[in-house]
Amino acid sequence: MPLVTTTEMFKKAYDGGYAVGAFNVNNMEIVQGITEAAREVNAPLILQVSKGARAYANHTYLVKLVEAAVIECPNIPIALHLDHGPDFETCKACIDGGFTSVMIDASSKPFEENIEITKKVVEYAHDHGVVVEAELGTLAGIEDDVKVAAHAASYTRPEEVEEFVSKTGCDSLAIAIGTSHGAYKFTADQCTRNEKGILVPPPLRFDVLEEVSKRLPGFPIVLHGSSSVPQDYVKMINDNGGKMPDAVGIPEEQLRKAASMSVCKINIDSDLRLAMTGTIRQFFNEHPDKFDPREYLKPARANIKELVKHKLINVLGCDGKA
Repeated sequence: MPLVTTTEMFKKAYDGGYAVGAFNVNNMEIVQGITEAAREVNAPLILQVSKGARAYANHTYLVKLVEAAVIECPNIPIALHLDHGPDFETCKACIDGGFTSVMIDASSKPFEENIEITKKVVEYAHDHGVVVEAELGTLAGIEDDVKVAAHAASYTRPEEVEEFVSKTGCDSLAIAIGTSHGAYKFTADQCTRNEKGILVPPPLRFDVLEEVSKRLPGFPIVLHGSSSVPQDYVKMINDNGGKMPDAVGIPEEQLRKAASMSVCKINIDSDLRLAMTGTIRQFFNEHPDKFDPREYLKPARANIKELVKHKLINVLGCDGKA
């Protein structure tokens, strides 16, 4: 099947109590690992491209990689989504360039300006058969060009969501309930330590999610900054020369709870990068004489595939839902 929008995906996810995985892609091996996992477990899929990824790999190369994945995985629905579009021009370029979904992130702007910018993108996108994700509230952390200090983060205000969705016409809404961008989502001071001495982040604000859901019944909600930062890969990196102290993510059980509610899309980015980096670091420590990229990228791709399968089945619950 050709690339699809997220409309039908989200309707099924909302009704079925699961979430669709949205995975950021930067190169061929990441695309292959993600899509092979989704094909094996028969899961719908959103492949995301950020502004940084477009600058690194080139818009055309990324689109063609995703189109190749569609050919290789003809039985699963795949959407191509712009993650954190910073302005109308970037969104327009992606709409004109083959994307089926875009995000306009004007969450750092005042409320009325966020509405104005988002509405402009929605009108253009809908005229071209493309759906739009918008954002209310700001997440802390760093992801490509998105950099928000912890003190500047703010939870979504449920009393604003009805007006925002009504005035913009957006198709899905990213909200802030305590997730955070990057692998270093929380400072040690924000966390507690369990009996094993492992940092435990503060719980997500499910009260905010529940109130938003009441005000927007049936409307798809999105969570950004939802990487779990697998500690086995953090350890693999550190054991092989890396220095990632106190990297901690969102507990998977909290993400599964969110997926069982009104959250229809959960973004996962840092976990895949950790899997790739840890695998490559370990490979070179074990094989210092190797230099062929195919030799170290092959196990990295395999570990990404296994990690994505785990997420699709055990966290998102979207296996068998294609």
